[in-house]
Amino acid sequence: MAERHATPVAPVDGVAPTRPAPRLDRGAPQHTNSSRWMRNFLAGGIAGCCAKTTIAPLDRVKILLQAYNPHYKHLGVFSTLVAIPRKEGFLGLYKGNGAMMVRIFPYGAIQFTAFEKYKRVLSKQMGITGHVHRLLAGSMAGITAVIFTYPLDMVRARLAYQVKGDHGYRGILHAFSLIYKKEGGFRGFYHGLVPTIIGMAPYAGFSFFTFSTLKSVGLTRAPALLGRPSADNPDVLVLRTPINLLFGGTAGAIAQTISYPLDVARRRMQLAGILPNSENFGSMWQTLTNVYKQYGVRRGLYRGLSLNYVRCVPSQAVAFTTYEFMRQQGYGQGTKQRADCVGVKLRGEAHALRVSHVRPSYGFTVNHRHHS
Repeated sequence: MAERHATPVAPVDGVAPTRPAPRLDRGAPQHTNSSRWMRNFLAGGIAGCCAKTTIAPLDRVKILLQAYNPHYKHLGVFSTLVAIPRKEGFLGLYKGNGAMMVRIFPYGAIQFTAFEKYKRVLSKQMGITGHVHRLLAGSMAGITAVIFTYPLDMVRARLAYQVKGDHGYRGILHAFSLIYKKEGGFRGFYHGLVPTIIGMAPYAGFSFFTFSTLKSVGLTRAPALLGRPSADNPDVLVLRTPINLLFGGTAGAIAQTISYPLDVARRRMQLAGILPNSENFGSMWQTLTNVYKQYGVRRGLYRGLSLNYVRCVPSQAVAFTTYEFMRQQGYGQGTKQRADCVGVKLRGEAHALRVSHVRPSYGFTVNHRHHS
């Protein structure tokens, strides 16, 4: 995190800084650690729910295509979107979404809260800053959230795989009960956990890393074009909403491309108890190998990737934008944590923007040069 006094660095666009940033205003009430933690938790949970509700129908199509559901295996993405309401009614597009919401609130809350916590630990206690600590903090936050919420994801996948007329599971509690009884107790809820963790590390890491890097570079290089004063604190510069959406979607697309084969393996392993020839899908490596041998790269390891781009771009865009918005509302005006995590601290009277200090987390100090 930034020090209390910002130290000027090399000039940008040929304009040299003239004085260090002033001490941040402490007139506003300071939030306790527990209050800040709760705000992060709620912001992350709400961001996750908004994001997943936006793309719930696409999530169901992805599961059906990845697992080659016999009712839809010969259809493409958009053909499946049309066929589901015809076969199962409109609500068929949201099958399994109840379990998703039960899972996604704690998942989003834990992930975003853990990201902020890991960032502070890496920078303050271990001395790891810059791009590296964003990547590591994002990876560890994703893994933490997965471990705590994986059984809910397992149940959601089983419910989403069912087609109208199938009577394997009658609901969330019934699915939990059957999996526990028939698939080895608690171990049954963690089929596919290893590829999920291995896939989540690069996905969450590159997602947070890409977004925070784009944000930092964008506000450094083009603050007047990409940024705007925060609504409740004009001394703080934040990304404009369309830019927030663009950067969030870009981060999701890059992260999904890197981790998608492991996501396919995870779904196949989660559905092993109800798929034919499930004995061929034991370990993560066995699953990846068999999918590759049977279907190849494009039709196997990356089957449904085009759909994933369609769903992950709006999902990540909404998630990051919602979280950033709620974070802006979550801290007292002018506090150190707010300037670090939200955007750019402004100082000066008017006109030309220039960078005087780039903070190691999200924000940086920008001052105005007065023209007399």
